[in-house]
Amino acid sequence: MALTRIDQHLNRPVFYLSSLLILLLVLFALIAPQTANTLFTDLQSVIITNGSWFYVVSVAIILLTVIYIGFSSFGEIRLGPDHCKPDFSFPSWLSMLFAAGMGIGLMFFGVAEPVMHFLSPPTATEGTIEAVREAMKMTFFHWGLHAWAIYAVVGLILAYFSFRLNLPLTLRSALYPMIGDRIYGWAGHTVDIFAVVSTVFGIATSLGLGAAQINSGLSYLFGLEESIPVQIYLMIGIIAIAIVSVATGLDKGIRRLSELNMILAIALLLFILILGPTVFLLAAYVQNTGAYLSDIVRNTFNLFAYDKTDWIGGWTIFYWGWWLAWAPFVGLFIARISRGRTIREFIIGVLVIPTAFTLFWMTVFGNSAIDLIYTQGVDKLGEMVSTNAPVALFVFLENFPFQGFLSFIATLMVIVFFVTSCDSGAMVVDMLCSHGRNDTPVWQRIYWAVGVGLVSAILLTAGGLNALQTMTIATALPFSIILLLSLVGLVKALRIETHKKASLAMNLHPHPSTTDSGWEKRLSTIIQFPNKTAVTQFIATNVQPAMDKVSLELSNNQVESQLINKSGMLSLNVQYGGEHSFVYGVKCEKYLQPSFSPDNEESLESSDEHTYYRAEVHLAEGGQDYDIMGWSKQAVINDMIDQYHKHQHFLHLVR
Repeated sequence: MALTRIDQHLNRPVFYLSSLLILLLVLFALIAPQTANTLFTDLQSVIITNGSWFYVVSVAIILLTVIYIGFSSFGEIRLGPDHCKPDFSFPSWLSMLFAAGMGIGLMFFGVAEPVMHFLSPPTATEGTIEAVREAMKMTFFHWGLHAWAIYAVVGLILAYFSFRLNLPLTLRSALYPMIGDRIYGWAGHTVDIFAVVSTVFGIATSLGLGAAQINSGLSYLFGLEESIPVQIYLMIGIIAIAIVSVATGLDKGIRRLSELNMILAIALLLFILILGPTVFLLAAYVQNTGAYLSDIVRNTFNLFAYDKTDWIGGWTIFYWGWWLAWAPFVGLFIARISRGRTIREFIIGVLVIPTAFTLFWMTVFGNSAIDLIYTQGVDKLGEMVSTNAPVALFVFLENFPFQGFLSFIATLMVIVFFVTSCDSGAMVVDMLCSHGRNDTPVWQRIYWAVGVGLVSAILLTAGGLNALQTMTIATALPFSIILLLSLVGLVKALRIETHKKASLAMNLHPHPSTTDSGWEKRLSTIIQFPNKTAVTQFIATNVQPAMDKVSLELSNNQVESQLINKSGMLSLNVQYGGEHSFVYGVKCEKYLQPSFSPDNEESLESSDEHTYYRAEVHLAEGGQDYDIMGWSKQAVINDMIDQYHKHQHFLHLVR
């Protein structure tokens, strides 16, 4: 039943109901923008007043759990079969997750937020050295480990259940530990619809605000008129580029734009670092990091319970809600590009490295901006941050040499960041509506890219963006509950993985020699480099009859089994109902010959004399990296029985 649904390209209930719900919410915000804004603002206010403690505890649990998973023995588990390799190089991977996760926020808040905290600190006296320290400490807190941990946990849950357990790469798979195969029914549809609506409105809101920022920047730099029609034209241009990008796919359009943006971001960062107070900024980065880490526990749980203030609701809780609201989109995208990484690689790549870069960015831009105001008396920058934050970055760049060039790079980065947000968002929404598949028709991706643009343009014109931004953040509360439950399921599944590894390492009685002809024949087999024909013939003449015998004996003992030949692998499968199935497969795998290989023309394939093939064993977890080429039928049977015995021990451990 589930396989039939997954084999279809379009998940019709999710696609049509999501489209209908988005249309109704847009109409509501369009027809009654004031009512919508009041309703969602009141809802957010109630959540902040009564649920702030829950947000704080939830994000703390997420961060601690992510660190524990990444640096425990679970970190060795691969997000995919044991034999798979990462789909993207490390630099490309980092570029894409950075562009989707934080990109545009750094452009908008890199200057604005530290200055805002400096001008109006939560506890320090404004305009003092203590205000400078507190401004950077709170900026680090909002943009550091907590934010990336939220993205990391969603990405990890989805990547693990999809690539390791072959579930759909959609948000519904996070519910698998709780409801099992019911994720393929309406419970799963509901979660995916929620993710689609949240993603579309989140991106549409950012697109509208981003168009305003680009318009403000172009107006400030070149005198371009600042108006709604101009912003809509800018959105049309961004969506047009995003359509081209999303149509070319992840490997070409999205990856290349992300890499371009990373290059531009590093270039702009280095320019400011070199042209600004370099030594001061490097020293400030070290000190800011130390202050952030030393106070991280206190700040994590600080709810200002004894000294009541609206500051935490307007900043920390707002941020936690915003990161949680964006997590379905960013987490699913990160999962999509992370196949083949180990969990430890994933956590370091998604949590540690982006945090270090983000905090360095905030130091270079934030400390430079505060230094201009506090030390050099550039009051205009502080005034601009307070009155027109989108232009703050360009006012900041005025104080450096080559300001025109730097402003051009900054404007180009803002545009490309929004394009990457739109195209990756369209891809994610399309996957949510297509059972997690990414081989969908181009029209589906274009439909969602255009849809995001239309929603943003309509609401920008009608003034409904703020209402739906507030609504999106309010959805973070139910999502955080789902996320915590899913986290429990993930840890449970990872514990099962460790039991599996323990069962595979279990010592068994040695089986007879791998061949019937003694050690000489065995040595000859080891040093040969057989061609594809030889390995294929071996699988047909030795492995298949061995599997037939084992399957027959299992049947005699009332255990049902099945021989499957799929994707070039012959396997014996034993189903256990709701428990983990046993799979023993043998696959013909191709490799390059080592330089020391003997010159044996008879064992080489004439079409490619530099390759050879192995008959490798695959279990349910993936390739096990050992070759049984040349083994006798009896030896193959013994190996199958060994692995079956280990699987039984594994089931004993997890029961």
